[in-house]
Amino acid sequence: MNAQPLRIGITGLNGRVGRLLAQEVPAAGAVLAGGTTRDGCPVEGIDCPVHANIADLARECDVVIDFTHASTVVGHAQALATAGTAWVLGTTGLSVADQQAVDQAATRIAVVQAANFSPGVTLVTRLARQMGAVLPGSEYDAEILEMHHRQKVDAPSGTALAMGRAVAQGRGIRLEDHIESGRDGHTGPRADGAIGFAALRGGQIVGEHSVIFTSSHEQISLTHRSFDRRVYATGAVRAAHWLRGHEVGLYDMEDVLGLPRD
Repeated sequence: MNAQPLRIGITGLNGRVGRLLAQEVPAAGAVLAGGTTRDGCPVEGIDCPVHANIADLARECDVVIDFTHASTVVGHAQALATAGTAWVLGTTGLSVADQQAVDQAATRIAVVQAANFSPGVTLVTRLARQMGAVLPGSEYDAEILEMHHRQKVDAPSGTALAMGRAVAQGRGIRLEDHIESGRDGHTGPRADGAIGFAALRGGQIVGEHSVIFTSSHEQISLTHRSFDRRVYATGAVRAAHWLRGHEVGLYDMEDVLGLPRD
């Protein structure tokens, strides 16, 4: 067993989740080795080295936890792979090229990638996949409803899309071929086998997600509500500790929680 404390770096140290991570890292027995901000300036109340460059941070860490923006993913993937630093990635809204960069990095370093690091969301997403496998789209309409704070800029949320992909995976289809999102006006009847999304915004709601299966005879709903962003921070730090000693590759929160593969 490695007796040295895990050295964890945080990108976006001055962000909402970044500040929580700065508290959770030492609380979990790890060392806060540093962080990044856009200007490289220190963050009030957080005592650690601060960098403007991800490559500088990567050299000081065993693992970097990343909740920043999709525009940073390609650069972060290259820098972390070059440094040999493990990566916990919670950034959503990735393009095909962004995801390819993550996949390529995972051939050189260990990566845990998840749209949401809450254990509860992980379990709901797994159940959505299992339900998708046994509730056929020809009989059960699948709809995903999410609500977030009014400042959120993307819709549907990354977590909602992950749940939709789980339903699609269970059904052996591609979400992109069956998604119905943002219905408005005279849309016509619901397409058979569609996976629908609705996004609500208001107040300071951290996150609510429901996966709803409805047939002519019954309805089944799975709902998860987050009351505090700290659940994402504690989950990400748990993932960082889990990465120690694991081989190069791309993992997710089901791996971190030790869930058997379907």
